[in-house]
Amino acid sequence: MNDRIQNMRDIQHFGEEGGVVPVIDVAATSTFLNPLDMEKAFHGELDGCYLYSRHSNPSVSAFGKKFAALEGTGAALGVSSGMAAIHAVLDQWTSAGEHIVASRTIYGGTWALLKNHLPRRGVETTFVDINDLAAVEAAIRPSTRVLFTETLANPLLNMSNLASLGALAKRRGIRLLVDNTFTPVLITPADHGADAVIHSCTKYISGASDLIAGVIAGPPGLIQSLTDINTGSVMLTGPVMDPRIAHELYLRLDHLPVRMAAHSAHALTLATRMEENRIPVFYPGLESHPQHALMKRHLNPGYGFGGMLTIDCVTSKKAMELARELQDVKFGLYAVSLGFSRTLMSCPSVSTSSEIPESDQKAMQLSPGLLRLSIGFTGTVETAWSRFISTYRKVFGNL
Repeated sequence: MNDRIQNMRDIQHFGEEGGVVPVIDVAATSTFLNPLDMEKAFHGELDGCYLYSRHSNPSVSAFGKKFAALEGTGAALGVSSGMAAIHAVLDQWTSAGEHIVASRTIYGGTWALLKNHLPRRGVETTFVDINDLAAVEAAIRPSTRVLFTETLANPLLNMSNLASLGALAKRRGIRLLVDNTFTPVLITPADHGADAVIHSCTKYISGASDLIAGVIAGPPGLIQSLTDINTGSVMLTGPVMDPRIAHELYLRLDHLPVRMAAHSAHALTLATRMEENRIPVFYPGLESHPQHALMKRHLNPGYGFGGMLTIDCVTSKKAMELARELQDVKFGLYAVSLGFSRTLMSCPSVSTSSEIPESDQKAMQLSPGLLRLSIGFTGTVETAWSRFISTYRKVFGNL
């Protein structure tokens, strides 16, 4: 992974006057000095030129090249959001009458996309326990085209066995799509058989909770198909990335590894102390996590286990009470999303997983009182711990 990070950092686009950062190319359309070249571009007969920013843009392309180097894929394409990234790939890979097998435990918006939206165009999804490989294989049909999972499940933090899923997908002739939003830098799904990888760049890639964006990383053929002027899902439905956003993300990629290591370090310290104090914490960096060893086998060394942990408060009322008190003492902020420099807290059963019916929440073992914490790295971990433990004791009594 260190070689990949170096490769990413070695990618450098200079400004027009030799500036150390590239300029932002905001042009919606590009000039053709020879009118015949425009005709060739529309027919796909002319490579290396820019036509129209819904098709391609220099700033978005620069971000894609840098991101592809990080994910170890041949290409990458920035889009308008993480949901746009998932939808674009599934739209490109499936047609009416075809089928998807997906992890039962995924982000609520993705669940709703698979359960409620894609059936409108005749694509059905079967949800399974992604760590039960026999169940995964049993769910595959002749019409199955895609196997979908999250590297680290939102919000339960279950680790997918990407290596086994990749091997299964290859053997059965289907494609593996992996949402790697929770674990950029930490895990490289393409190394374990993923055919495409998506991220919500709104989260860790941005790191500042100040923009909405997504990215698709995969082989050049996939990216080319997504932008094809006749059949490309991104080209024809239009969820393109704004060049100003692409420029911002391009600059932030260089310090993403440093930020991920900092998130992981703070999260591990807090989770360890919570466990020592008999707080019902769930964190993949703890040996008590059922997939700790599995995640360790998938990890790129040196960046830790990530910044996400959960605490089971039993009821949503108690979870929100704890979050409110923690916000009052400036431990964190009660807000959805994650990957911010400051700690963010939410109760998934009534927020980011609220699209999922209660019966399905029970099936995936989502406790109504689960409090999800995206641990930040601002301030000292000692101050964070002091504020947390005193507040937890106030809400739940002495431990």
